[in-house]
Amino acid sequence: MISRLLDLFLAYEVDPNVNLIILKGNGRAFCAGGDVAAVVHDIRKANWKSGAQFFSKEFILNYVMATYTKPQVSILNGIVMGGGNGVTMHGRFRVATETSVFAMPETALGLFPDVGASYFLSRLPGFFGEYVGLTGARLDGAEMLACGLATHFVPATKLSLLEEALHKVDSSDSAIISAIIDCYSQQPYLKDQSAYRRLDVIDRCFSRKTVEDILSALEKEYMDKADDWIKNTIQSLKKASPTSLKISLRSVSICLESITLSYCDIEVKSQCLTNLLKCEHLC
Repeated sequence: MISRLLDLFLAYEVDPNVNLIILKGNGRAFCAGGDVAAVVHDIRKANWKSGAQFFSKEFILNYVMATYTKPQVSILNGIVMGGGNGVTMHGRFRVATETSVFAMPETALGLFPDVGASYFLSRLPGFFGEYVGLTGARLDGAEMLACGLATHFVPATKLSLLEEALHKVDSSDSAIISAIIDCYSQQPYLKDQSAYRRLDVIDRCFSRKTVEDILSALEKEYMDKADDWIKNTIQSLKKASPTSLKISLRSVSICLESITLSYCDIEVKSQCLTNLLKCEHLC
């Protein structure tokens, strides 16, 4: 699938008949991520090259999408996890619905959030990106919109109408496309128990420089006020791979050091992503 997507994106960028790209899943999920099990299976058979080639091509696709000259509209209906975020979060428009479920669960698998995740996670408000990347927390569509992972929220029942309207667009003007999506968008309710409503606690704890200090800060918060959310967050971190947690935190921290660089400057974004994807690939 990665190879096919890369071929299509490269071809469509130079095709004058293509004004924008609409990316959506086929079924209940948008994309649950790459087949990590297959990569591990190949490595155990001493065929590590196939895994290296897969990740190399995947990261090239992420880079192409992030620096694409035509608007990409990703319709995130259903599960969007791991590698699925790599083919959506770098695009211009990311449409969530009430069925959307976002997560970067890599630390629980002994991996780390890659596919350019250090780039888009570091640009979330406060230290919410560190929280999401280290814990693998699942976010719904309303939370995705609130923190900026989604640019729009459209009810699933209106998706067919949105697609029909986008198919009629005879322009690559992002302002025009955004206005069309706005016509079908709404402001969802952010649930009371949402982690995004706990940014004060998240910022106090996940702003620490080490994983050990983050855990200590969370445990202190729990001692001051017994809270199921804090307890579950601590348990998630303790169940994850310690090495994965350290790599993930460092990865986002490196990107934070260049946070003042303009997100909209395509040349700056290109260079930043090149460096980050190289680091992720080497890890």
